[in-house]
Amino acid sequence: MKNSNLKELPSLSTEKILNFVESPHIKKSIPKIFVGDTVKIGVFIKEGNKERVQYYQGIILAKANSGINLTISVRKVFQGIGVERKFLIHSPKLESIEIIKSSRVRRSKLYYLRSIVGKGSRLKQRFSTK
Repeated sequence: MKNSNLKELPSLSTEKILNFVESPHIKKSIPKIFVGDTVKIGVFIKEGNKERVQYYQGIILAKANSGINLTISVRKVFQGIGVERKFLIHSPKLESIEIIKSSRVRRSKLYYLRSIVGKGSRLKQRFSTK
């Protein structure tokens, strides 16, 4: 860049520049999700030349990062085997996020659920007070 172009740039902080670049890509229709919620996530799957939505339902074990890089780890048990998957929340591959059930938890990461099988892995339900 030339020095003349540098003078034309407004003096913005790095945070403001990142927000300006990221804001058009952040989804507005996402519900507030918390660790411990049981969610149903619709993911676009491309098979050949067709595209369809496949739903993935499980418990949110962890949230990581912030802003446009927000990811959640979702765990479900399929045919007796635990399956975990990470989702980038603001990705165009995600069609929808629906909260099925909210649970009251006292930890920010629920990795202990990996080692617990059966009824012991149940979480207490959280009821919203409106």
